[in-house]
Amino acid sequence: MEDPKTLEFLTPEEMAQVDGALLSSPEKFLTRITLSSLKLLGYIAQEEGVAIADLTTAQVVAWFERDAKRKREAGIQETVLKWDV
Repeated sequence: MEDPKTLEFLTPEEMAQVDGALLSSPEKFLTRITLSSLKLLGYIAQEEGVAIADLTTAQVVAWFERDAKRKREAGIQETVLKWDV
């Protein structure tokens, strides 16, 4: 499983592909979110031991709860999602 500290949601090459696509700015934004979400779902599925297609809403919600708990208990450096709101 990929180390959550090094999980890269979009590589520079992928960003360049999206930037070079014949899409509007909102379409590029949605494409970036979709690609990042696909990678995150792949990570979650791997952690849950299931295929992406077999993930349930409950499993995804539980994963987000665990990641938030890691942030509260161990700090943002130990989380997969590095946002601070």
